Amino acid sequence: MRNGKTVKSVVKKNLCTGCGTCVALCPNEAIKLTINEKKGIYVPELNEEKCNNCGICYEICPGHEVDFKQLNLEIFGKEPEDILIGNYLNCYIGHSTDHDIRYNSASGGLVTQLLIFALEEGIIDGALVTRMKKDNPLEPEPFIARNKEKIIEASKSKYCPVPANVALKEILESEEGERFAVVGLPCHIHGIRKAEQINKKLREKIVLHIGIFCSHVPNFLGTELLLERMNIKREEVIKLDYRGEGWPGSMKICLKDRELLLLLPDYWGFVGLDFFTPNRCLMCSDGVCELADISFGDAWLPELSDDKIGKSIIISRNEIGEQLLQAMKFKNKVEINKIGAKQVIQSQQSTLYSKKKNLNSRIKLLRGHIKYNNVLKSDILDYFFALYLCLNQRVFSKHFFRRYLRNIPLEVIQIYSALFELIYSRKVKNIIKTVEKINNDKDCNN
Repeated sequence: MRNGKTVKSVVKKNLCTGCGTCVALCPNEAIKLTINEKKGIYVPELNEEKCNNCGICYEICPGHEVDFKQLNLEIFGKEPEDILIGNYLNCYIGHSTDHDIRYNSASGGLVTQLLIFALEEGIIDGALVTRMKKDNPLEPEPFIARNKEKIIEASKSKYCPVPANVALKEILESEEGERFAVVGLPCHIHGIRKAEQINKKLREKIVLHIGIFCSHVPNFLGTELLLERMNIKREEVIKLDYRGEGWPGSMKICLKDRELLLLLPDYWGFVGLDFFTPNRCLMCSDGVCELADISFGDAWLPELSDDKIGKSIIISRNEIGEQLLQAMKFKNKVEINKIGAKQVIQSQQSTLYSKKKNLNSRIKLLRGHIKYNNVLKSDILDYFFALYLCLNQRVFSKHFFRRYLRNIPLEVIQIYSALFELIYSRKVKNIIKTVEKINNDKDCNN
C-alpha cells in the first residue's frame, strides 16, 4: 500500500474532517491531533521521522474521498434507490420509554437507550462515545463506555469539533472476542467504514454503527465568541452541555458561582451560523449518516412542534439496526411508529438540499478537489446560495472580522440570516419534487 501519500496532503488541500481515524490506525503512531487555534478545528500533525509512508492514513481518510457507490455495495449489497437518505429498510419516529433518559438527551434519548440495551443484552462490550472533558469542559473527549453510567454521561449533542475516531485505537487494543458499537457523525462513520476495508480486526470488533444526522459542526470559535459576548471567561466554565433539559433543549453553562440556561434558538442562532462552519463541512454530501446501520436525528416536523420532551427520526438501514429496534420495542424500552421516507426528508429538508443539491456549486467555488456519486446537479440559483455561504465562511474566518461579531446585536445577525433564509427556504421545499422528477425521468428512459 506504499503510495507515498499521507494525511499531510489532505490537510494542505483543506479537506481534513478532523475525525481522528488516521491517528488510531497509524501503525507507527506517527500522527497526533492538535487544535488549530486560528481555525478552531482539529488538524493532524505528521511526525515524518516516525512515518514510513505506508499510505494507510491516506487510504482510510474520508476527507479526500468517500466512494458511496462502492461502500453501499459492500455494506448493504446494493446502491440506494433514494439519493437523499440512502439505503434503508424502515423509517420511524420514536423515543425512549425512560423519561429521564429522554428528557436529558438531545432528542428522544434513543441513542443512549439503544447503547444501554445492547450492553445489557450482551450484544456489545462497550461503545465509542464522546463526553466533554471534566478538566477542560469546552473540549470533547472520545472514549469507550463500558457501563450504563458512562453511556449516560456521554449523552447529548456536542456542537464543536469531535475527533471521535481516535478511540478506535482502544477498540483495536481490546481483548480478543470483545465487540463494540460506534457512535458518530457522517464523517466519523465514513472514516470507520474505510478503515474496516483494510483492517479485518476492526471490522470484526465493530458490530454496530450508529449514525447521527448532521448539517455541519461549528468550530470551537463559535462557542468561544458566544461566551465572550456573555462576558464569561473560559476558565470560569466548569461544565457545559449543548443540549438536554427537554426538547428542543437548552445549553447549560455551569460556572463556579452560578448556572446559565440558553434556549436552542438563542445560542444556535449564533454558534450555528455559517461564520463558524469549517471548510470541509461545506463539502460534505451526507446529512443523515447514510453508511450507518441505523441513523438518528431531531424530528423537525410541524406536527411535533408542541413536543417538549423529545422524539427522534430513525432510519434503520439493514437487519442489524432493524432487529435491534424491534427487540427494544418488544421489551418496552422504546416507543416507535413507522413513517414514510417523505416525512424523514421533510424533517431534514434544509440539510438535504444543502448536502445534495447545493453541494457541487460550493465545491467548485471552494476549489475542493473532491467528487461524489450521491449528489444532484446544481443550478444557477444554487451558485448564488453557495456564494453567500462561502463568503460568510471565508470572511469571518479572519480574526479581524470576528472581532466585530463580539459586539453586533444578535437581532441584527438574525435579520441578516433571515433575509437569506427567506429565499433559500422556498427553493429547499422543492427538493422532494426535484428528486421525484429525476426518478420519473429515469423510469421513462428505462
